[in-house]
Amino acid sequence: MHRRDIFVAADNVFSPLGTTTAENFANLKQGITAVRPHHDPNISPQPFFASLFGKDEPLIEKPGDYTRFEQLLIASVKDALLQCDVKPEDPKTILIVSSTKGNISLLETEEFSPTLQERISLNTSARLVAKHFGFINKPVVISNACVSGVMAIVTGMRLLRTGHYEHAVIAGADVISAFILSGFQSFQALSPGVCKPFDKTRDGLNLGEGAGTMILSASACYKDHPRVKGGGISNDANHISGPSRTGKELSYAINQSLKDAELDAGDLDFISAHGTATPYNDEMEANAISLSGLGSVPLNSLKAHYGHTLGAAGMIESIISVRSMEESTILPTIGFNEKGVTKPVSICTSLRQTKVRNVLKTASGFGGCNAAVVFGK
Repeated sequence: MHRRDIFVAADNVFSPLGTTTAENFANLKQGITAVRPHHDPNISPQPFFASLFGKDEPLIEKPGDYTRFEQLLIASVKDALLQCDVKPEDPKTILIVSSTKGNISLLETEEFSPTLQERISLNTSARLVAKHFGFINKPVVISNACVSGVMAIVTGMRLLRTGHYEHAVIAGADVISAFILSGFQSFQALSPGVCKPFDKTRDGLNLGEGAGTMILSASACYKDHPRVKGGGISNDANHISGPSRTGKELSYAINQSLKDAELDAGDLDFISAHGTATPYNDEMEANAISLSGLGSVPLNSLKAHYGHTLGAAGMIESIISVRSMEESTILPTIGFNEKGVTKPVSICTSLRQTKVRNVLKTASGFGGCNAAVVFGK
């Protein structure tokens, strides 16, 4: 039986670098980073580097009772929906929300109660966003650490393949709070400057805020758009925060995504890596890429532009990868100077104009989760 083709009907990146995908991509091509020093005692007693929205910066016209997290989702979904004919009220349309922390920051400002417990639930936020746009179907929530964004895209692709749905509106977002920042500070994972993915002197990550929306469709009216060709998910069960020592499990997810896409390693033209700039993640990822026979494929990380946007990272970086493919442009990895991983990886260090037919996006996260997705023309 012929498998359904899944197309990228529309997208949006809403970040401190811009409120549309086009604006974000233009700034990325110019090498602009949103990561800068901050000193906000409400978030941290010490100065830190991160990519944040202005505190008083309005995210939507009528915030109402929506939290900053929900406003981010609404702003991103709204722009993406304007670009296509997908209707939220269509019974064949599903909303998928991806986040790691959602409204967890409310625990810092509100007294704990059953009402607050309900309010900080990701299901509550997803329902509020669904109601705002008039989605009929109950939304799906994906919250699996830092692979949430990529996993949401793979989930959307799989749901559309079943034929049960025709369209999937997939939105990922996270905001940075004292709770989140202190967690990363507690195990000394934050860089004291702008992060340096895969570099010999890398010393940790930066955090970031943002949202991304990708609308997938099985409708033939989008047949000239890029496609989601395949995906794979794995778990290495190595440690609550430390990644696999071998990279075999991420390699498994990569290989599964290639098999699902009916492609070989040689068919890939570019890899958008997770590339957090922590010593262990980058080494593990380089191991996995090498194990999958992809050591010579051009690779970049966008973490020095956006910081690590948690549940939005896989979404934002996937959207930028698709735009890279459409514009035949591979972005450089800013912050990288000298290779600091033991396995061969081909890090892009300058803006490269080249034909891109197939792109691999990888992600890994706490608890040993790994995900990979392939996009192609």
